[in-house]
Amino acid sequence: MKVTIVGGHGNVSLRLARLLSPKNTVTSIIRNIEQGDDIKSTGSTPFVLSLEDSPASDFAVAFQNQDVVYFSAGSGGKGGPERTKKVDYEGAIKVFDAIEKVDGKKKPRLILVSAIDVRDPEKIPSHYNEADITRANQARSVLATYMKMKYEADKNLVQRTAFKWTILRPGTLSDEPGTGKASIGRTHLTPSISRDDVAKALALLLDREDAAGLAIDMVGGEVSIEEGLDAFIKKGETDFLG
Repeated sequence: MKVTIVGGHGNVSLRLARLLSPKNTVTSIIRNIEQGDDIKSTGSTPFVLSLEDSPASDFAVAFQNQDVVYFSAGSGGKGGPERTKKVDYEGAIKVFDAIEKVDGKKKPRLILVSAIDVRDPEKIPSHYNEADITRANQARSVLATYMKMKYEADKNLVQRTAFKWTILRPGTLSDEPGTGKASIGRTHLTPSISRDDVAKALALLLDREDAAGLAIDMVGGEVSIEEGLDAFIKKGETDFLG
């Protein structure tokens, strides 16, 4: 397939490009040409655009004839509230709008990386225990703007019908080696999940058009990622509560 990764120099994105590039044509959008060698080392082709400064029309050109767009960009809560809004909300909306602007009836499918527990803070999932609620409250106190901007972006996306989309919502990320296993769907908020395993799940979603319309929670666990995704997709119940 022809694939574009927005936020191509991120730690998950670099891992994803390495997994996809042997069998697919991968383009990684970066904001700084100095990151180009890192992109090339993954087998991907660098393409310079700024999520903060380039217009949606430029992204639409980049997305032309692509099969799948991954949105794996994020401020990580760094740079203050203004930059967080610029990247995590406005940047995401820009990508959604750009996909809609792609010429022709066939729009690229979007696979978006969000975060676990992104929701209306008044809507507490019924499966959460006291530890989950405590952790959720702590995260919102530390990363209030980040969580809000992710929520506003996801809330916007789930209303879109012009293209197919899937949201992956990993928990706290680690740099531990991947295990190939996870807990997927209606999870608790711990344990952490390896970036290797998140990249693997994203790579598997490339071929899962039947995951369209689903938001998928993912933390560390003991079920193979393939089995966990397959069971979740077959069940067909999104983890996004609104």
